Amino acid sequence: MPYIRSLYLLSILSLILFSCKSKQIESVAPGPNDLTGVEKALGWTSLFDGSNMDRWRLYNDKGMEGWEIRDGVMVALGLEGRSADAITVDTFRNFELRLEWNISKGGNSGIFYNVREAEGLTAVFQSGPEYQLIDDDGFPYPLEEWQKTAANYAMHPPKIKAHHPQGTWNTSRIIVDDGMVQHWLNDRLIVRYELWTDEWEALKDAGKWKDHPSYGIFQSGHIALQDHGNEISFRNIKIRKL
Repeated sequence: MPYIRSLYLLSILSLILFSCKSKQIESVAPGPNDLTGVEKALGWTSLFDGSNMDRWRLYNDKGMEGWEIRDGVMVALGLEGRSADAITVDTFRNFELRLEWNISKGGNSGIFYNVREAEGLTAVFQSGPEYQLIDDDGFPYPLEEWQKTAANYAMHPPKIKAHHPQGTWNTSRIIVDDGMVQHWLNDRLIVRYELWTDEWEALKDAGKWKDHPSYGIFQSGHIALQDHGNEISFRNIKIRKL
């Protein structure tokens, strides 16, 4: 009897351990758009759950024409003759943004922040600084350094090359904290800069943005994903306020 009782107890213990391990595996292997328990505890919020785009709308518009969901992925279709830059419904000031993206051959896009809608503004780039997304190796024209992936577009070129090949997923991260900004790509810090300094203003006045007085002046705003006429996919889009 003691022997049988020991076997019974061992069986129960094995079932408990298996159940715990299964729950452990589930907690460390969420779906591509899911938040882990740790992320939730740290204040992360999902901006796309894989099934709807309720937290997004078009710039200066209400719908999401020009975008679709494919197998849990948010896709800009790049429709000819249609500008369909998507912005978050909510606005943000200090934040950390993370997302994954996969660009089409020769594609061009960007992530913008501090984007505003106002009279006279017709596109997201007129107000928001841009984290550049582009097919560095397959773009059909020569690229300046400030045009390459993870650059602060037309302002600060990337310090290192860290992009994965076109057709594969890249992970980007933007941190904005009281004017201090970091661009990360595939877990490597690519660009670091400070908004609204004398250096910032000098770069702005000397380059592409000198004729855009609203560029980079706002201290909060929408996050935007650009439709530049090329297909690009996004997933695992999450943000936390700092």
